[in-house]
This record gives sequence, structure tokens and C-alpha cells, in this order.
Amino acid sequence: MRLALALALALPVLAGCGADNVYAPLEEVQARAWAEPGPPKLTLLTAINNRSGAGGHSALMVSGSERVIFDPAGTWRHPTAPERGDVLHGITPTMLEFYTDYHARPTYHMVVQEVVVSPEMAEQALALVKAHGPAGKATCGIAISGILQELGFASVGRSWYPDRVMRDFAELPGVTESKIFDDTVDESSPDRPRVARVTDDGFERAAY
Repeated sequence: MRLALALALALPVLAGCGADNVYAPLEEVQARAWAEPGPPKLTLLTAINNRSGAGGHSALMVSGSERVIFDPAGTWRHPTAPERGDVLHGITPTMLEFYTDYHARPTYHMVVQEVVVSPEMAEQALALVKAHGPAGKATCGIAISGILQELGFASVGRSWYPDRVMRDFAELPGVTESKIFDDTVDESSPDRPRVARVTDDGFERAAY
């Protein structure tokens, strides 16, 4: 009973690298496709633990003929941002805000690093992330660093750790960086507190 109560009260860790495979219909993906005005860009999105500084999750946003987020084993979902093989489509400014808000919370902040690239590189990046397919659990860092190396960023070492990928990416010429902090906990946040309740059968279960 005490163990059940302890588990029910425990706060979950960052739900970043551990999702199921999702394949939205192509028709839905094409209907939701959205292109960001401005120059083509690659944007590395990294969730960093506020206490330890360790990386919890890594994603790569590609802005070319359309804007997508390659979110290996990610857990963020939205009905107007269809996912196909770990690639989130329809990334409008509102969807991007929802995505970063989901990851920025009392225990984690988001580091946003972007670099302007050629149209050809942006299209190559789009092709690579779409061809990658679903990543295994806890492989976000190795998946994204592999994509970056295929694009010619040899200084970004292959790594399982999102914070190491982030540090290498920061050294690329022309990279700009910003950080997103959010101390609030909303209904979709994995940091949402859990409390225990006793049901009619006498067992303690988590209630939200």
C-alpha cells in the first residue's frame, strides 16, 4: 500500500524520448502543411533540466518549403499538427508555441538554437527527417546528431545526450540562441501533480 501511494504521488520525469509510432494519413499531412515566411532555417530544440543541466529531449525544426519538427520518440500531440514517423507537420507559430510550452515547465526549460541555411540544405533536411522513420525510445540525441552529420555538420558529434548535441550545435557559425522558461503547470504538462485517492475496492490509485 505504501509503495502504491509513493508511486501515485511521484512526479513523472520529462516525457520526451518514449512515444509510440504514429502515422497520420498522407492526405491529412498534406492538408496541414505550412511554410514559415523568411529564410530557410534549422532550429535545434532542447529541453534542459533546471536542476542538473542535463538534456531531457532533443528535436529539430526544419523550415523550408514547409516547416516541420523532427521529434524522435517525442510525446507531444495536437490534432492540427499531424505526425508521421516522428515528423510533426503543420507547425504554425501557434503550434510551435504549444510545443515549446509543453516542454518548458517548472523542472525544464527550452533552449532554442537556430541557423539560417540554404534552400537546398533545408530541402535535404526535410527529406532526411521524413525518410528517417520512427526512432526508438531514448534515441532522440543520436537520431538528430546523425541527421546533422548527414547534412555536413561534421563538428556536431554523434551523441545520445541532447545537451551534448546542443553544445556542439552552439559552435556552428551564425547560430543564435534563446531560452524559454515557464513556471506554470497546465493540464497537458507531465509535471502536473498527481494525488492518491482510495477507490471503492480499497486500492489507492492516481487521480489527476
